[in-house]
Amino acid sequence: MKEIIKYLKARYLSEKAQGIVEYALILAFVAVVAVGIGSGGDLQTKVKGAFDSISNLFSKKS
Repeated sequence: MKEIIKYLKARYLSEKAQGIVEYALILAFVAVVAVGIGSGGDLQTKVKGAFDSISNLFSKKS
């Protein structure tokens, strides 16, 4: 029984598992944004506006 608990701790508390979870969360976020942009609507307008604002800030500094 102790071996099973030791295995589970090593499996789920390792840094590798944390990296996989972080990667999955980032991938899920990108997928949600992609679906929102692809479907049009308000999200597409807001994202485009954010990129335009950032682009304008960079062009003013040059």
